[in-house]
Amino acid sequence: MTIPYTKAALTFGQQLQKLIDRGLIIGDLDRAQHQLESINYYRLSAYWYPFRQRDNATGKILDSFRPNSSLEDVITFYEFDRRLRLLIIDGIERVEVAIRTQLTYHLAHKYGPFAHTSSINFHPKFFHANWLQQIEEETTRSSEEFIQHYQREYNGFPTIPIWMLTEVMSLGALSKLYKGLQNEDKKIVSVKFNIHHKKLGDWLHTLTYVRNVCAHHGRLWNRELAIRPDTDKDLNWKPPITPTNTRVFYILLMIRFLLRKISNNNEWQISCTSLLNPVAEEDLWRVAMGMPSNWQNHPIWR
Repeated sequence: MTIPYTKAALTFGQQLQKLIDRGLIIGDLDRAQHQLESINYYRLSAYWYPFRQRDNATGKILDSFRPNSSLEDVITFYEFDRRLRLLIIDGIERVEVAIRTQLTYHLAHKYGPFAHTSSINFHPKFFHANWLQQIEEETTRSSEEFIQHYQREYNGFPTIPIWMLTEVMSLGALSKLYKGLQNEDKKIVSVKFNIHHKKLGDWLHTLTYVRNVCAHHGRLWNRELAIRPDTDKDLNWKPPITPTNTRVFYILLMIRFLLRKISNNNEWQISCTSLLNPVAEEDLWRVAMGMPSNWQNHPIWR
């Protein structure tokens, strides 16, 4: 049974006092209030949630904080999560550009500049008309100069060549495009990344979801993924080597795997390892990210 919502808005000072009353350690009151003025109280609540006490009898999460929990601890996790999202966006961007390139090259050479416009180039069960309408709407909204130039110079807009289209379509539309291809076309793209074509489609779907979480500044470090990759038969992707496919470490492994096929540069992996190291030292936080105890020696990560 639902009840009316009666909670009133609190001033920044009242928010701070509420945290103090619940046992959160505040070192510098002025600095703490400034932090609350800069970061929404409700947003931060997702980061102090792991610091709240639990009733041992019922398992219920209480309002009070565990002993020695501080606002600085909370802010540290907030900043960690922000940097983690930036690294994940960076990794997904590199993967996305490479997949766009391979997909565009193959389709353009096999089916021509307007490969995407003909339903016969796609799987019979693909909702081609709906997808085509979506991407033409995306094209119309684009402010890219090369799109505007095409509209001024050529007939048929918003239908544009595939090599222009893949530069302006969203990752979600790209994921649907790949999923809708004939299997033989999927295989030609996926072999460039040394991955089964069905798995690549599954991963693209998951990466689209994760990218949207990052783009909307959502908490990611200990999130249980709402859209997760399918379980894998490869032992390197299964417990105990990889504890779960529901947490962020699995996403990091996916990006690491794909980036290895794009470049031998380990810069992205090194940056992630440096960020993860301090947090992963605490078993509770490491498990919350889905990481094994020897994660740095994971066969896909190392």
